[in-house]
Amino acid sequence: MNNEELIQENQRLKEELAKTKNELEKTKHELEITKEHLKKYTAPNKKEYYENNKEVIKQKVSEYKKTYTPTQEQKQKWARTAYLNKKAKLEREKERTETI
Repeated sequence: MNNEELIQENQRLKEELAKTKNELEKTKHELEITKEHLKKYTAPNKKEYYENNKEVIKQKVSEYKKTYTPTQEQKQKWARTAYLNKKAKLEREKERTETI
């Protein structure tokens, strides 16, 4: 190998090194973004907002409960849903006792 070939090889290796460094920086950046994203959803203090604003939230809920009255249609819908759930539960229990 002569000098020109060595110089060309050196330049090619430098370019490859620069590309690798860029890829490394991109990967590090993606890793940081992923870590921040995970902190949001796996943080140990999931109830932090509630703990900081507990009194305000309780007050809002109590005010809402005082003013809210469900309509007759809503009451009928809730009663039907409760009835169907109870019926399904009884059927499951009946099947369970029959199989035993």
